[in-house]
Amino acid sequence: MDFDFALLLVVLTAVTGVVWLFDWLLLARRRAHRADTIKAMTALTEEEREARARTALQESVPVEYARSFFPVLLVILLFRSFIAEPFKIPSGSMMPTLLVGDFILVNKFAYGLRLPVLNTKILDVGEPKRGDVFVFRYPQNPKEDYIKRVIGLPGDEITYRNKILYVNGKAVEETGLGAYTGPAEPGHRMDGAQVKRENLDGIEHRILELPQAWGAKEGSWTVPSGHFFAMGDNRDNSADSRFWGFVPEENLVGKAFVIWMNWDGGIDFSRIGTIIH
Repeated sequence: MDFDFALLLVVLTAVTGVVWLFDWLLLARRRAHRADTIKAMTALTEEEREARARTALQESVPVEYARSFFPVLLVILLFRSFIAEPFKIPSGSMMPTLLVGDFILVNKFAYGLRLPVLNTKILDVGEPKRGDVFVFRYPQNPKEDYIKRVIGLPGDEITYRNKILYVNGKAVEETGLGAYTGPAEPGHRMDGAQVKRENLDGIEHRILELPQAWGAKEGSWTVPSGHFFAMGDNRDNSADSRFWGFVPEENLVGKAFVIWMNWDGGIDFSRIGTIIH
């Protein structure tokens, strides 16, 4: 989807702000002057003067809309750009951590404040940590947002072989939790899927593996400077850095931190308020 909501929001905020400012600096004074002139007319009755003065002070429809919507749009723009932004999970690549239909909030200042649309970093606040669930602009199509887990930091050597993840030559600790029970990703069967608990530098989370996986890809990768290696928790059903490469630092959007709603044909109240690990 190529629709750029951030650009639309910036344009609407700018247009309504300019209209409101132009009215405040120029047109409002003219209306006030006309109203004062009318009130000074002795040929009219007091009621007529008051009625005409009120009419003279009335704003045009565009100005009225701009004055009403500008502060709302500005607050939404600032909140969405610098504090938190909502996203909807469209696929099962992060199962069992995130399910199709989850609505999440993403911390926009965790990895530095960036200007909307331009995505230029203006304040360096922090960097992704191994184990973070993060949102980024897909390197092969920056208009599309992806969500995965940070596996490799700049300089790391990542290896995935025989369903075992290695970071800098050391196997990542994992514990089997048994067969997966829960909703399946639309279009994919989850029969035989196994759940494991993985520990990435103290960040414990669950992953999903299929004994006979059609989508598994093995290999070793060295993460270049200014880039990150991303993988989905649904290890055998995730298009991630194993397939399309590394995530550049400038593509970072933010860190996912909470599920605020789940809607997939109905509301799953049990997932509302779930903290994302």
